[in-house]
Amino acid sequence: MTFIEDDAAPMLSAVALREHLGTEIGVSRWFMIDQDRINAFADVTDDHQFIHLDPERAADETAFDGTVAHGFLTVSLLSAMAYDALPPIEGARVGVNYGFNRLRFVSPVPAGAQVRGRFTLHALSDEPPTEVTLTWAVSVEIENHVKPALVAEWINRLYFEELT
Repeated sequence: MTFIEDDAAPMLSAVALREHLGTEIGVSRWFMIDQDRINAFADVTDDHQFIHLDPERAADETAFDGTVAHGFLTVSLLSAMAYDALPPIEGARVGVNYGFNRLRFVSPVPAGAQVRGRFTLHALSDEPPTEVTLTWAVSVEIENHVKPALVAEWINRLYFEELT
């Protein structure tokens, strides 16, 4: 069961969020991974490997049947997916990406596919006086595929004036 059942995410306190450990908190909307997005990511990152940019060559020389998204493109969408799927935390001044405990690219994302993130609260630690570290079990699904694009333990840190 997902904590957020509708489009309106309720604001939670960090203390209340602890009650949902082990619970899927939210699921993002679908994000289109079209060739234009893949090309733009290649330009930003200077990663122009043919498996991402050349549909004919990728189809001829790989098992992918065409171009696939960069794994790091999929990772880079986690923030947008989280904004889309997770409730705002009461009193948080700012949140930052703190890193990953684990990250695996399970399946390639073909150009033209849609992906979405599923977020389960794996751990929460209060770090007095004004920090909370959240660890999310994240799975990025590919629409109409059995295996996810990636699975990860993603760590975020929230900073507060004071914890409520």
